[in-house]
Amino acid sequence: MTETLLRDAAPSPSATADARSTKTGAWRWIKVWDAPTRLFHWALVALVVTSYVTARNGWIDWHFYAGYAILTLVGFRILWGLAGSETSRFSAFVRAPGAAIAHLRHVMKREGEPETGHNAAGAYMVLALLALLLFQTVSGLFSNDGLFTGGPLADLVSGEVSDQITVLHGLSFDLIVIAVALHVAAIIAYAVLLRQDLVRPMITGWKRLPPGIPAPRLAPLPLALVLAAIAAAAVFAITRLG
Repeated sequence: MTETLLRDAAPSPSATADARSTKTGAWRWIKVWDAPTRLFHWALVALVVTSYVTARNGWIDWHFYAGYAILTLVGFRILWGLAGSETSRFSAFVRAPGAAIAHLRHVMKREGEPETGHNAAGAYMVLALLALLLFQTVSGLFSNDGLFTGGPLADLVSGEVSDQITVLHGLSFDLIVIAVALHVAAIIAYAVLLRQDLVRPMITGWKRLPPGIPAPRLAPLPLALVLAAIAAAAVFAITRLG
């Protein structure tokens, strides 16, 4: 995980000069997403696709490797949500359900307010996806292909239990597909209804916001490397329990 993999280049002067103005001043570009969060996001996208493709083609070994990598990423994101940058911390963006409902009402009325990070409704999508991916990968450790290959922990449970977990493992992926579809639909809705681009900030890290909104505190990269190493070590140890 390194800054050189996804360079944090600020917007060009021409883009900054094109910033919108309000009664209190010009909008300006703020760094809202750190490199670890962005790398997590796009690596997760690639690995979920890899997991699907390898499962469909019967490439079981590679399917397991993709699952281990996803589990590592989810573990890292949980740790990063506790000790990482301000916009990535669960305590900063997870709010009461009422706030999420109120936010969706404003979106439908095209009255959405600019958010530094995740909005109140998006927070629950983040939690849902993390929970589904955690269940998907952990259940995969106990599942089997019905023939010769089983997860690294399949021998710790009976064959019947492993078969039941395998069914749930497949169903959970269907739920992940539905959640991803809803996530993409929300991105499109924000672009159409509010003219807010949610993709660009997750690529560049920068977002244009009105005056008065302070820049979030971003955690140092070495901390992300340490937490990633802890997550990877934990997954490696778990896969060796069987």
